Amino acid sequence: MTTLEDLLKIPRFSDLKLLTHPTKANTIVESIEISETPDVADFIPKKIFLLTTAMVYKDNQKDLITLIDSLKEQEAAGIGIKVGRFIEAIDPEIVAYADKIDFPLVQIPSTQPLGALLHQLLNYLWDTKTEQLSYALDIQKRFSDLLIHDVSIARFIADFGKMINTPVILLSPYRKVIAHSKHFTQTSKPAEYYVEQLVSKYERWTEDSHASFMIKDLNQTPLQIAGFSVTVNSYFPHYLLILNPEQVPYPMSEFAVEQACLVLSFMLYKNQKVQESLDFLKSDFLGQLVEYQQTPHQTRRDWLDLGTNYGLKKSTQYQIVYAVCSQTTETATKIKYQQEESDVAFQWLQETLPLRIKDISIFKVKNTDHLAILIQSRVDDLDKILAELSLELSKKLPITLTFALGNLYETIEQIASSFIEAKTAYEEMLTMTNSTLTHRYHPKGMKSLFEKMSLEDIHYFCETTLKELAYPIEDSFIELRKTLQCYLSFQCEISKTAKEMYLHRNTIKYRIDHCAKLLGKSIQDPTNSLNFRLALELSERSNQHQ
Repeated sequence: MTTLEDLLKIPRFSDLKLLTHPTKANTIVESIEISETPDVADFIPKKIFLLTTAMVYKDNQKDLITLIDSLKEQEAAGIGIKVGRFIEAIDPEIVAYADKIDFPLVQIPSTQPLGALLHQLLNYLWDTKTEQLSYALDIQKRFSDLLIHDVSIARFIADFGKMINTPVILLSPYRKVIAHSKHFTQTSKPAEYYVEQLVSKYERWTEDSHASFMIKDLNQTPLQIAGFSVTVNSYFPHYLLILNPEQVPYPMSEFAVEQACLVLSFMLYKNQKVQESLDFLKSDFLGQLVEYQQTPHQTRRDWLDLGTNYGLKKSTQYQIVYAVCSQTTETATKIKYQQEESDVAFQWLQETLPLRIKDISIFKVKNTDHLAILIQSRVDDLDKILAELSLELSKKLPITLTFALGNLYETIEQIASSFIEAKTAYEEMLTMTNSTLTHRYHPKGMKSLFEKMSLEDIHYFCETTLKELAYPIEDSFIELRKTLQCYLSFQCEISKTAKEMYLHRNTIKYRIDHCAKLLGKSIQDPTNSLNFRLALELSERSNQHQ
């Protein structure tokens, strides 16, 4: 059972203006007729909504009162009079009379053809699929026009919200508002207010491709939201939210919403591919920068000028942070998942990191799913900021970002060093038993070359190199070892060694000669000196592990 009020609420008929009191429009409409004859009431059934241009009454509108009386007596649902053709405006006396006898009077604009209006209204009343499909196709055509004109996503969402006459929000995979219809500019709360409510109440809502939710509106009354996934990626879709979907009138069908989701998928995919081409150039630049700086005897290049388009800035502070999405046993073999996960993390960092740290540029590391963050300013609480960002993202999506930090350098030419250190620190993280979100690179020197050697091999190296001085027990050998260690640390200078040990230089000379005789090698020889230094360090450390 459809009332005239129901018809007038439909966005498609929003240009029909009810001139009488709104409470009078609750009359039941069973059919629609067009007529220009004064005695039409004698030939129509009850509950008819009559459409007319009032051509007969153009010179004397007061005669419309007789027509209205006859329609009222026949229990007609109301009358719609088209203005601008024969009647420029409906006489206020006629409106007042219709209002007095509780008979709905509707003004039809000159731009609305009565034949088309009749067809549309009848299709609605008869509840046919023809109008539903026709309306959806109309929307599809409008969508196609928007695509052809290459409109922005914000413009598309604004137009879509206007089409269905209800608030619309588009969300990123991590639930950030990308665009929304203009309905929110007329309220005291932004689109984010409703998203926050939704997220707080439904933690796992993003798992459904099409779902319905209930939250509270500004007046704390129940508000329904319909959610639709917009698939650009397989695992991390965007989401289209429609507020008050129950108010979206017929013939606005789910098919039309699906069309909107399809168009949005295409637009987002196109934007993604354009961005990927730019990211590839940026990634290639980083690869060249690191490779070039590692190659010796190269002519100097102006990397600052070459990297201006990629976010490089003049600074005295350069540091690389290597960012990687941690994998679980379930995702470790899913290559597509890892790619999409990295893309989402990249977008997340692009949007959130510049708000915390100035002068940054984020690169995709070539041929990997890893990211490199170039920081061009000093940040004292960098570890804390990165850990906070990782936790924020993990609350929104099942993604855990870990960060490996290279050292801080003063020149662009040293960015490669920070990159290698950050990558090394990441590789160290893979071997660590305790999980951590951030890890810094720590130089280890030559000792790190022997980290994987067994204790027996280290003992063998130390004993064959230092002999009795490797693990001395006798006091005389202990003193000789101390002297040799001090002598090597002062670059084999006797005077400095004597001063350091508070001994006469002849005593030092005697002891060093005794060491050379005991070891059977010249201590001043560079190769022997290196081996002695390393053996002294390793024997001292291995002694501590016993």
